[in-house]
Amino acid sequence: MKLTLVTGLTGLVLLVTIIELLRRRQLREKYGMLWLAVLLIVIPLSLFPRLLDNVAGFFGVVSGVSLVLFLGIVFLLLVCVHLSWEVSALEEETRTLAEDFALLRAEIDAERAARDELVSRDG
Repeated sequence: MKLTLVTGLTGLVLLVTIIELLRRRQLREKYGMLWLAVLLIVIPLSLFPRLLDNVAGFFGVVSGVSLVLFLGIVFLLLVCVHLSWEVSALEEETRTLAEDFALLRAEIDAERAARDELVSRDG
């Protein structure tokens, strides 16, 4: 009973936290919807723990706890893969921006040098 209560309260605290982060625009909507979907699964399972055993039995898993652990690991792996993909895209974008900035800086330096040469020749 205590674990059920702790799980339910943790789910509710996370729900409030996710909604607040979304409201403050500190969490993008696509990630917020992902975590809200997870909480829509966690909260009912915490309120009805026997449901978890029934779901585990349906999938042929001996224990509901084993099913939760397995699904949690799979979920975290998927989150890691997604975040790695996002980081890779950001690294590429950063590299492209750095290259563009270097080209612009070189162009500005060349124009300054040409202007300084004209000023020194005329002056």
